[in-house]
Amino acid sequence: MTDLHAQLPFSAGPRSVADLFGEDSNDSQALWFKKDVFMQPDFDSESYIADLRRFVALETLRAELRGHLALLKNELVELINRDYADFVNLSTKLVDVEGAVLRMRTPLTELRDKISSVRSSVDSSLQAVQDGLRRRAQASNSREILELLLDTSHVLSKVEKLMVELQSMPEEGAISHTEPGNKSSFSNGTVVEIAENGANLEETRSMLLERIASEMNRLKFYIARAQNLPFIQNMDKRIQSASLSLDKSLRRCFEIGLECHDESVIYNCLRAFAAIDNTNGAEETFRSTIVAPYIQKVIPSTPLKEVGGSIDILEEDYQQIKKFVEKDCKFLLDIAASANSGLHVFNFLANSILKEVLSAIQKGKAGALSPGKPAEFLMNYKSSMEFITFLEGFCFSKSAAGGFRLQPVYVDFVKQWNLGAYFTLRFQEIANCLESALVTSSIIPLDNSQNHQDGVLNLTVKQSIVLLECLHRCWRDDVYIASIADKFLRLTLQLLSRYSMWLSTGLAACRKGNTTSGTSGEGALVATLEDLIFIRHDIDLLVKEVNGSYLEHVMGLLASCPEEVLALVRQSILQASQGLINSVPIVLDVIIEAMVEKSVEVLRQLKGISATYRMTNKPLPVRHSPYVSGALQPLKTFLEGERAIYLTKETRNQILQSAAERITARYNELASELVTVARKTESSLQRIRQGAQRRGGTGTDSLDGNLSNTDKICMQLFLDVQEYGRRLSSIGVVATEIPAYTSLWQCVAPPGRQSSIQF
Repeated sequence: MTDLHAQLPFSAGPRSVADLFGEDSNDSQALWFKKDVFMQPDFDSESYIADLRRFVALETLRAELRGHLALLKNELVELINRDYADFVNLSTKLVDVEGAVLRMRTPLTELRDKISSVRSSVDSSLQAVQDGLRRRAQASNSREILELLLDTSHVLSKVEKLMVELQSMPEEGAISHTEPGNKSSFSNGTVVEIAENGANLEETRSMLLERIASEMNRLKFYIARAQNLPFIQNMDKRIQSASLSLDKSLRRCFEIGLECHDESVIYNCLRAFAAIDNTNGAEETFRSTIVAPYIQKVIPSTPLKEVGGSIDILEEDYQQIKKFVEKDCKFLLDIAASANSGLHVFNFLANSILKEVLSAIQKGKAGALSPGKPAEFLMNYKSSMEFITFLEGFCFSKSAAGGFRLQPVYVDFVKQWNLGAYFTLRFQEIANCLESALVTSSIIPLDNSQNHQDGVLNLTVKQSIVLLECLHRCWRDDVYIASIADKFLRLTLQLLSRYSMWLSTGLAACRKGNTTSGTSGEGALVATLEDLIFIRHDIDLLVKEVNGSYLEHVMGLLASCPEEVLALVRQSILQASQGLINSVPIVLDVIIEAMVEKSVEVLRQLKGISATYRMTNKPLPVRHSPYVSGALQPLKTFLEGERAIYLTKETRNQILQSAAERITARYNELASELVTVARKTESSLQRIRQGAQRRGGTGTDSLDGNLSNTDKICMQLFLDVQEYGRRLSSIGVVATEIPAYTSLWQCVAPPGRQSSIQF
């Protein structure tokens, strides 16, 4: 054993002092080295090394791994030495292995053969069972088809038999009641049983028809399941004959019930119509029997020519039709709408009444649908919508009303009214009216008395009055249609925009002094200051009206719209009126600029002061120049004119203050220019005189003791500025609050009076 141990490659001597003294190797291993990790199924060497190298050197890790490998080899040698006998005998015990395999293969082969045999037997049995089930299913299917054909034949025979009984009944009106003991009148016990219950002839007939209809419904159900079979196809003629006969008899019985207002007969017939899914037949019968004769009287298909008035007005016709519906149609509508009746599938309102009315209008009064005469078209349209609302009043629920509106006849009736063409005509009328007023290049003021007679917000210009009339006309009852409210709102905004554009374009041309006519009414406004007063006055009134009562009127007409829609409508109208508000400063600026130009024309006379004192030896002035009296006269005349009453106090003060500031600024420019030129000229002349005196050897200038011409000019301007300040005060303007006046005073005042302004 010792020799063999020495020969094994796994043997090794002690590798450390711990091994030599028999100490536990685990005690010599580092704490971070866990050998259990190698036994984990998901152990990954690369991950293990990558984790340890962050805090352990690779040399140290290699040493630990080699030590662990040596330990494992020692354990393996110990295990082999401990069970060495078994290890050696392992090869000696493995004898006759092939024989053992053959002995085990034989029973397994036999078992496989038996299993294959059983499997074949089971497969054959399964196939037999499946064939049996298939034949059984085919037999069952054939049986079902046979039963279906038998039931179909039986039901068809029953229908034909009942039809024979129906045809054998006496005609309507022959008898009113059947004698209980008289059974010879009928050939079948079914009719006799019904008659013995005390029912009249037509009620008996309707009950029999309802029974036939029920059987016909069964027959249709059977045919739908086997319609491709030859047996069914051979019975097609019989089926068609029975169906036509039933439909004819049912229609006739229903007509009699309608004429007699027999609720029992009508109820039975309607249930029969519903059973065979022939609602159109009942609706058409009611239309042709009850509705059409009366409607033809009200609206003949060949209209008669009337003397005077219009033959295409539908108001009176609708009134008569409403009375007819309440009197002669309501009983049927109540029957069809009765609870738990199962008759809600009928829609007599649309497919009988409305359909006949539409047909009569198209044939007898087609002109009522034409928008060529907008006034009559609107009357007819509103009358028609009221009639539609009247018919909807007979609907027993909201869902029924919704179903009525979804009917093709209802949709077709609404489409007959060409609202797009109607609006186009109204648009042309209203837009052309405003365009005709704006095409002129001049403002047309109206007589104040006429203005008050018209009662149009005290507007003063024809264009403004036409605009307001057009705006109101868009929403008048004789023009406005709620279903196209969006189009009328757009027209309203277009009218306001067109007026604002005309106003802004004209004012811009007035400011430039362009009086030539433009294209399409876009020419300059030929307007006086007084005309512009009217424009300013009208803008205030238009904005007040549009943003006030007019807007509230529009919102009232659109009250049924959602809140978000109403908010957008309000915002759009206010935004459109903002164009008028934006024109106010421009109007005032044009007015002020025109008055400034008039005053500046007068102020330019101050240029003559320089010539007066240079051409003549005039003494020092003692009073102001004549032009000062007229400098502010245009502004004063404007504010005191009879048309100035159309300006508010605030506007008057604004014009006065702004015009005074601009006039004073221009006055300052002219005076400063005049003084500057005079001083430059005086300086040049002084240098020339001094040069001449030096060449002539003369003494001082003889004029040194006198005032120069520049001083005289400045004194004259000073007197004029004082008078100008007094005239500003007379019209209500504080001159000292105008910066340009202070600058003007300092420019012309003597050196001792520049600091204090007194006049």
